[in-house]
Amino acid sequence: MYLSKIKLWNFRKFGTTEPFDLKKPSIDISLKKGVNVLIGENDSGKSAIIDAIKLVLKTHAVEWIRPTEDDFYKGCKRFRIELFFHFDKALENGSSTICQEEAKNFIEWLGWENDVPFLRLFLDVHKNDKGNIIPSDIKGGVDDEGTQLDAAARDYLRVTYLKPLRDAANELTPKKGSRLSQILKGHSAFKGREDDHPLMNGFTEFNSSIKKYFDGIDADDKEIDDKKGKELKEEVDNYIKTFYDSNEFSEFNVAQGSLNSILEKLELGIKDGYNLGLGTLNILFMASELVHLNKKDWSGIRLGLIEELEAHLHPQAQMKIIESLQLNADTQFILTTHSPNIGSKIALNNLIICQGDNAFSMEPRFTKLSKGDYVFLEKFLDATKSNLFFAKGVIFVEGWSEELFLFAFARKLKKDGIISKDLTEAGVSIVNVGSRALSRYSTVFLRQQEPHMTTPIAVITDCDIREYERNNDVISKITEELQAKRSEKITSLKNKDEQCLKTFVAPRWTFEYSVLQSCLRKQLIKILKEVHPDGDWSDENCEQTLADKLLKRTLDKPEIAIRLANEFDKKDSAVNIDSNDDNLKYLIGAMEHVCN
Repeated sequence: MYLSKIKLWNFRKFGTTEPFDLKKPSIDISLKKGVNVLIGENDSGKSAIIDAIKLVLKTHAVEWIRPTEDDFYKGCKRFRIELFFHFDKALENGSSTICQEEAKNFIEWLGWENDVPFLRLFLDVHKNDKGNIIPSDIKGGVDDEGTQLDAAARDYLRVTYLKPLRDAANELTPKKGSRLSQILKGHSAFKGREDDHPLMNGFTEFNSSIKKYFDGIDADDKEIDDKKGKELKEEVDNYIKTFYDSNEFSEFNVAQGSLNSILEKLELGIKDGYNLGLGTLNILFMASELVHLNKKDWSGIRLGLIEELEAHLHPQAQMKIIESLQLNADTQFILTTHSPNIGSKIALNNLIICQGDNAFSMEPRFTKLSKGDYVFLEKFLDATKSNLFFAKGVIFVEGWSEELFLFAFARKLKKDGIISKDLTEAGVSIVNVGSRALSRYSTVFLRQQEPHMTTPIAVITDCDIREYERNNDVISKITEELQAKRSEKITSLKNKDEQCLKTFVAPRWTFEYSVLQSCLRKQLIKILKEVHPDGDWSDENCEQTLADKLLKRTLDKPEIAIRLANEFDKKDSAVNIDSNDDNLKYLIGAMEHVCN
């Protein structure tokens, strides 16, 4: 049994001021079995989705969860949450995909669609005319009114929840009602064994030794040398006889001699560990919660909600944990994260990108990625490239030159008033794909149908129409139909633009060759002389010398890009950029697309 869909109407940031319409949810989110990871910037709605689930299902922990004023979309007097569950284990006759052990708890609320059963739950909350929140019950069923769930059914729906910035040390500290004791009480090792558990025998023996110490005797009822405990008890007895009754005596015990009190005195640590850090305590806490979630005698939902999985964890620990969770086929997890490390380890179709007023599943049925694209991206979305999912804008480039150059270039454009924000201020990531696989990456954000994603995507690529050719070590310029070929190539690349994706093509062969024709020509020639002093960089021969090195692949592109970027960042920089320069317009256009 797993949560397959969430629908929200006017809940938190997901809402509208238009009339309430059950046919038009504010957001409709599809979920998968196994691990689902919600990613997005702050205030993108990740926690709102988690809280919506908690409001309907409640948690195993002792916490009070109820609707509040902040749950209503601005100015609205009604919000609604719907959760859909599917059952995926076959019956003995193989006629459906329902698991009898799980479904038996919800028989009267089940619905059927194409001979497949499902469970639909909802919470519909209203305010009265005075603005007070009217108490509401969790209901289930196929119709919009539904039937109230009873307490037994609700108990089978409780989820395990790990809050963000969790205080693992406090959760693991021995105390009354500690979370660790709650987890242990629900495990088969302790559940229903209050009277006959082996720990009770040990506790009884311990309690007896406590009493005997204050009587001044040992386990064999022989007097002990240490009489301090007995003297203390006699002092107390004297006051009792004076204040209360001369025939009464005091007795020292370990308080509340029950299995529950024993569990509340337990703590969890690492063997031989001392003064454990936040990361290790967090791992211990998660381990105990997951044991509770995967207990063997449970026929209810197995759903874990974890906000900011990476809290207090080293990147390598993050990766180990997310890999482990993905191997747990019988449990569903819904996580939130701000960590590119986790983003790089999770399967692409398990990601849900929260953006604007929507959440976009990366399942193949929703994207324009091909099956081959998924295979490719699973291999190449390392931590560096996965930061594209956390950005407000993305620039895809083919190599180091553009990546090293663009941050400084954008700062210069902002300083000159050409764009309003630089790349850092605009939250833009540059993704260097290091190959010609631009199309595989750039289509990540394209959708099969509306709503479309709004993250501005800029693809910066070279024209790659050579302007020189080599013939028997002789370099000569190509002139025949060159302009037509360039125009045709640029047009074909731009024809791939759609939705939030725009392509920006170098007008002349490569990035370096285009810059040489631009208002930055003087600065570039100076740098070329410094990096490649063996070349003829005179004004009349620099194009041919650059072409020769491009053809031989001997041009030190990264070093040239770094030095050119440094020209912009110098305090006494005299570089001027012409915003109408035809050879820089493609770079300026890309910056405007993602930064403004």
